[in-house]
Amino acid sequence: MNPVIGLDVAKGESQVQAFLDKRKPYRKSFSILHHVEEFNTVFLKFLKEIETLAGKMPTVILESTGHYHTPIVQFLEEHQYVYIIVNPFIAYRAKSSSLRKVKTDALDAFHLCELYYKEELEPYKKREIQHLNLRNLTRLHESISGVSAQTKLQLHSVLDQIFPEYVGVFGDLYSKVSLKTLLQFPTSKSVLSISECTLVDEIASLCKSRSDKWAKERAQKLRDAASRNPFQNNLFQSHIFNLEILITLILQYQEHLSKLDAEIDALAQEMEEYKILQSIPGIGEKIAATIISEIGEIDRFNHPKKLVAFAGVDPSVYASGKFTASVNRITKRGSSSLRHALYMAVRCGIRDARKKKTTDEMIPRNKRLREFYDKKRNEGKPFRVAVIACVNKLLHWIYALLKSKTDFQDTPQKLHPAK
Repeated sequence: MNPVIGLDVAKGESQVQAFLDKRKPYRKSFSILHHVEEFNTVFLKFLKEIETLAGKMPTVILESTGHYHTPIVQFLEEHQYVYIIVNPFIAYRAKSSSLRKVKTDALDAFHLCELYYKEELEPYKKREIQHLNLRNLTRLHESISGVSAQTKLQLHSVLDQIFPEYVGVFGDLYSKVSLKTLLQFPTSKSVLSISECTLVDEIASLCKSRSDKWAKERAQKLRDAASRNPFQNNLFQSHIFNLEILITLILQYQEHLSKLDAEIDALAQEMEEYKILQSIPGIGEKIAATIISEIGEIDRFNHPKKLVAFAGVDPSVYASGKFTASVNRITKRGSSSLRHALYMAVRCGIRDARKKKTTDEMIPRNKRLREFYDKKRNEGKPFRVAVIACVNKLLHWIYALLKSKTDFQDTPQKLHPAK
């Protein structure tokens, strides 16, 4: 026998349906709450019952539901049961196979069991937990980075209404010393009301790694900017209040992102793929960690085209009768975080970079990728189409490198994907 238990997972509860073998459903479906008591009594007892009847441990199949399925997954991990998490698109296709328009949790669990016998589905491996930990960290990093970018735009907008001349005082407006200086001296009046010597000491105390000469130069620039500032008297105190809040938020975001960077790097260093991906010009630590976490185990894919489809950058195809669509957009059915990381990797790879500081000669970071991009552009492809083609090419390289566990070579050579 080949027993399976299908779970239709919802928030806080799941519908359970069991099959002892193909076309042999066992008992009616029932629901369990995601509570420790129900897991240890009702669900575990049912798992043992199926194991006794079938003579082997049942496989559990469930649909990916964001984070609602994590209590079930943790329980199955602790009790060492094999489980399969299926893509929602595959699950939806299985649920829509009937002509009757019926949608219930019990029927969904039943269809998941049937799907187990129809499809060749890979169970989750222990190493997936490591990838999921990395994915949780990289996705939070991406989320906080997005919020931080929006907050910086708000800060710049408010600064334009209080102290627009401040922008050129420090090389990086959003560096810690710049933000902390602005927090202490948000207006022209606050800058000009103290002596230059005091201002130098304040700036020097905020950045002790720099020289006194640097602090004096910044102090002079700040006083000059305050003198030129069109807002010598600020009528709206609300702007100053908002500025202080926004600066505090950005500094907090920077601190959190720094902690996430350290945690991501420490976890990714344990993975062999991390260094392999960084051997590709244009892929740095953050992008490499994101790609690894989103792809997971490369052994799940037996062809690079499946990896391309998983990323959602494969072209959609529509043909009916004598009509064939001439404009085919990418499917976008995969991870948006993976697509964004690949897009950034391509943009970094095809960008020009100075070869040496002593020469003005400019070469692309990734010569092979830039040659492929230029070829597509010369064929008349628009920018976005050419970039997506490069993403597709990059995924083929990633597949071949991870399968063979070798580093990227700048000299063109044919990479044979493992069969």
